[in-house]
Amino acid sequence: MDAASSDLHRYTLLRNVQDRNSTLYYAVLLSDPERFLPIVYTPTVGEACIKFGHILRRSRGLYLPITAKGRIHELLDNWFEDDVHFIVVTDGSRILGLGDLGASGMGIPIGKLALYTACAGIPPQLTLPITLDVGTNNEDFLKDPLYAGIRQNRPDDDTYYDFVEEFVQSVHAKWPHCCIQFEDFNIVHAEPILEKYRDKVTCFNDDIQGTASMTVGGIHAACRAKGENIEDQRVLFLGAGSAGIGIAEQIVEAMMADGNVAREQAAANVRLMDIKGLLTTDRDDLLPFQKPFMADAAPCTDFLEQVKEFKPTAIVGVSTATGAFNEQVCKEMAKLNKRPLIMPLSNPTSRSECTAEQAYGWTDGKCLFSSGSPMPMLEVNGKMIDPAQGNNVYIFPAMGMAIFATGATHVPQEAFLVAASALADQVPQEFLDDGILYPSRGKIRQVELVIAGHVARTIADMGFNRHSCKDWDARIAELCYTPEYAKTTEPSTH
Repeated sequence: MDAASSDLHRYTLLRNVQDRNSTLYYAVLLSDPERFLPIVYTPTVGEACIKFGHILRRSRGLYLPITAKGRIHELLDNWFEDDVHFIVVTDGSRILGLGDLGASGMGIPIGKLALYTACAGIPPQLTLPITLDVGTNNEDFLKDPLYAGIRQNRPDDDTYYDFVEEFVQSVHAKWPHCCIQFEDFNIVHAEPILEKYRDKVTCFNDDIQGTASMTVGGIHAACRAKGENIEDQRVLFLGAGSAGIGIAEQIVEAMMADGNVAREQAAANVRLMDIKGLLTTDRDDLLPFQKPFMADAAPCTDFLEQVKEFKPTAIVGVSTATGAFNEQVCKEMAKLNKRPLIMPLSNPTSRSECTAEQAYGWTDGKCLFSSGSPMPMLEVNGKMIDPAQGNNVYIFPAMGMAIFATGATHVPQEAFLVAASALADQVPQEFLDDGILYPSRGKIRQVELVIAGHVARTIADMGFNRHSCKDWDARIAELCYTPEYAKTTEPSTH
């Protein structure tokens, strides 16, 4: 691995190992998660998806083209495993912060399911990556002779939703206990799909719910560091898509649950800005899921001015607007707060709203920080620290293990609130002192299994479990996959 010329080269090497020897692959990931997780997933997976057709060596998972509409059940029958418990599916329309990558977005389901196994012990044979190949509007890909998808533009909404419906119903008919994780669907489709199916089948959307849970976990940890309560926080977002709204909604839910405050009061502590400015009551261009967060405030298109007016304790970036958390913004946050919370969560690293070095430097080392992609180690107040990466990897694999252990019929929203609290509780005090909001990625599996236990108990307490158990932690430990070769019996000498 050290001889490889780039992380993309290391990515392709590891994919080759995964295809040929999955036991070795997962043993390698677990040997040093700090080193290998950023290679098999963010940030390297972003570059891998852009170049997916050019580095493709062996197909993995299922591509379901819209040209096969009416025959999806037949295509699912081609999968070689009879028992599938987890599907991560994308339509490639909004891959990380990179936009419409079409069928090249398959790198995301492959990577996410690898983390299900490496980070939470889901047996790999129970997982299936799927791409709904509904075309692409990316002209560069349509002209690329190595593009792996169908060469047509994306369909109208009626055709699209009919195809998604056929997919969900076909999966549910073939594997009724399977959990579907929707991944990297664009803002227009992600929220309606989640709302339609969340109470019908076992499913969740990681961009909306997983990102929110991870972020709320970071805010809980920041509150621990500051000795404050979550209901006292004021959070300003740059980015008001499905991820931003999902995080905002879960912050409000956490404020209501932990602080016993009314929704109206909690929602007043959260504001969001998009490319057109602050979400306000006089905007007539907002989508239905954005409207609950319209602020009764004056229009504003300047993020720094909104920081000065709203006086947030935290800023959250889900905009892919590189450098938007500039020196003036960070210094204003430090002026307003003893320990400002700065969370540039956009992926990949090239789309981050600021770097760790910038945030710590512009706040004189005072900030509590988390980025969406890993950042290099740096010196803060004479001490070398590893900046926190607030990645969904802390949440969705644990959610998967809890679903697996309980046989969950549904994934309740309360499970994500519980996961956020369980994540924050595992951040060591010395990390908080350095402004680091998440546990070490080197201990990712231990962290995930603790979260999974809390979530499993919540699912069971709410009556969404198919399986019964007195000790969920013990059941999870028993189910957890370990990458070991099967022991062989020594031949008899007689």
